[in-house]
Amino acid sequence: MQKSVRYNEGHALFLSVVARKEGTKRGYLSKKTTENSRWHEKFFALYQNVLFYFENEQSARPAGIYLLEGCTCERAPAPKMSTTGKEALEKQHYFLIVFGHDGQKPLELRTEEESECDEWVEAIQQASYSDIIIEREVLMQKYIHLVQIVETEKVAANQLRTQLEDQDTEIERLKGEIIALNKTKERMLPYHVNHENEDPDIKKIKKVQSFMRGWLCRRKWKIIVQDYICSPHAESMRKRNQIVFNMVEAETEYVHQLYILVNCFLRPLRMAASSKKPPISHDDVSSIFLNSETIMFLHEIFHQGLKARIANWPTLVLADLFDILLPMLNIYQEFVRNHQYSLQVLANCKQNRDFDKLLKQYESNAACEGRMLETFLTYPMFQIPRYIITLHELLAHTPHEHVERKSLEFAKSKLEELSRVMHDEVSDTENIRKNLAIERMIVEGCDILLDTSQTFVRQGKSLSAHTVSCLFDALPSFDDLQLLFLCSAYCSLLWEKVHAK
Repeated sequence: MQKSVRYNEGHALFLSVVARKEGTKRGYLSKKTTENSRWHEKFFALYQNVLFYFENEQSARPAGIYLLEGCTCERAPAPKMSTTGKEALEKQHYFLIVFGHDGQKPLELRTEEESECDEWVEAIQQASYSDIIIEREVLMQKYIHLVQIVETEKVAANQLRTQLEDQDTEIERLKGEIIALNKTKERMLPYHVNHENEDPDIKKIKKVQSFMRGWLCRRKWKIIVQDYICSPHAESMRKRNQIVFNMVEAETEYVHQLYILVNCFLRPLRMAASSKKPPISHDDVSSIFLNSETIMFLHEIFHQGLKARIANWPTLVLADLFDILLPMLNIYQEFVRNHQYSLQVLANCKQNRDFDKLLKQYESNAACEGRMLETFLTYPMFQIPRYIITLHELLAHTPHEHVERKSLEFAKSKLEELSRVMHDEVSDTENIRKNLAIERMIVEGCDILLDTSQTFVRQGKSLSAHTVSCLFDALPSFDDLQLLFLCSAYCSLLWEKVHAK
């Protein structure tokens, strides 16, 4: 005899009282019984993802409870009946609650008003905890994005405040110069009065002399400017500006690639995973795309900062942008460390025909330009090395006395350190996965390979029995030897009977 399922009845009664007073949707519905297929009018109350029904509105205890998590609700046509009952059925509106497993009959309900029927269907469709979780994740990502924008605006406001203080100081200095010039003009006024009484020939001579002095001065400045344009310093500055322009173009293209990855693949697949017959699970979507959406938000902010700097050309200040970007680039560690695993998950998902067909449909989008999903997943792998190369070229054309020299060198050293850490983590992760794959090939197991200090060196195919017997005299016959795996401290041999040593 099966035991009845126990549940917290006291809490269920409390929730029924709350649902009857504050439920999302409340009202009388006709419910079809499963025993005799008759319709009985009950008072229903929907609270979160639980549907209560009572004998009437004044009932203290619910007559039944339905859990709506994983269920679907949809309108249903009126059942076929005789001509005498047809007129009455046309005034009724039916809908079904279908439970997501076998052995549970759908719950059939009806109302007299079509608008009320639509309201019930919409309320029940939205009573899903999993949908709320997805919405919460989306809102959390938007919140993080807004927080980052606020922090960036705070930095920009501090810079503007500093510029205003510098401008106030400059205005005070200019006021002092104007006062000094006015005093000089007052002292020179008697001299000008005397010049009005000079001889006309003397005035002509002075005018010619003034013209010649101006011509000589302009000629001197022209020579100075031409010499500077041809100087190595000017050539270095031109190359530096070109590197900055190329970096902005590359960042624009990278942000566009991330936008396609998120909007043409990640978000559609996330919606497909929430469908009735999902071709892929939410866990696989997370394993394939990792934190690519967060990376997109980060680089959108960085790209906006770069465009703001270009708007102030020829004054190009980039060090403060890298100071903001560097602490956030640690999110690349998770993406790079699990990149190979995400490609393996994607390859396994492609074995599903429905998923493969859906993926090809996404890849046929004009925005993808014929590129596959694997291509877009690979782009973030090269972004940190691209920044290192760009900073290296930028420092090559930045003078040692430049105000940004030390900041750019610091940013380059931090990026190189981050690149080394990510490379070591990828190596360790791939080594562990390789050792686990070898351990699974051995029937009796091999605990030695589960030691994290073991480093996979190489593997090779069958060796001759004579060669192996020279190395391992204690081993049995090796006529059927197939594979040899060499690790840092041990050597594993696999043959057809799948034994290991």
